[in-house]
Amino acid sequence: MLANKIEGAGIGLRMPHVQQILADESLEIPWLEVLVDNWLVDGGLNQHLLRQISERFATVFHSVGLSLGGMNSLDIDYLQQIKQLKQACGAKWYSEHASFSGNDDFKVADLLPLPYTSEAVMHISRRIKQTQELMGERILLENVSSYISCQHNEMSEGEFIAAIAEEADCYLLLDINNAFVSSVNSAQPLQSFFAAIPTERVKQIHLAGFHDKGSYLLDAHNHPVDPKVWQAYQDYIAFNGNVPTMIEWD
Repeated sequence: MLANKIEGAGIGLRMPHVQQILADESLEIPWLEVLVDNWLVDGGLNQHLLRQISERFATVFHSVGLSLGGMNSLDIDYLQQIKQLKQACGAKWYSEHASFSGNDDFKVADLLPLPYTSEAVMHISRRIKQTQELMGERILLENVSSYISCQHNEMSEGEFIAAIAEEADCYLLLDINNAFVSSVNSAQPLQSFFAAIPTERVKQIHLAGFHDKGSYLLDAHNHPVDPKVWQAYQDYIAFNGNVPTMIEWD
């Protein structure tokens, strides 16, 4: 039976899972996170399969292609596609990242962090408000991994994310692995990040495995969750209560 709400441990839906999920009617999965960029081909088999899955399981949508922090105009056609598919599948919410992915002349296949400044807070907040107006609901904003510190930073990462959530009136997707990676790479205490995050806005948590490159940690999604990340997660939910959680694995 399709769940009415998102709770417990979810799974990130990937194409290799689809046939097995549809073939096994005994499967009980609390919810599935759909990386919606992989399912936006208009019509065709992919969306047909996703609709079949969404008839049995609760889903949430997640994307990497919006470049919320970018300088280009928001891709309204892209958002309209996500909104239409979300309505068709009944996904409970939609999440994106506090990042940008280049400009008109330069694109990267990565999620680049923004400088932690009041100007950046206002910039991305305006674009989140525009997104939420089009979607007709609040979105979830995810913190990303960082590998350098901007010399123009005016606040900590936690304060930056909290300021955006307040200004844009959005929810948060708290990625504890990303927060850990950033804290190690910037030599900043992880607890100060958590202390700044408004827990009432956190609707979902991501965990993942990083790759230790020696001089820095890389958010790779191809290793088991590190024991220190598990401990940070356990400490967070012990203090703040359970939050729907999934492990990203690619």
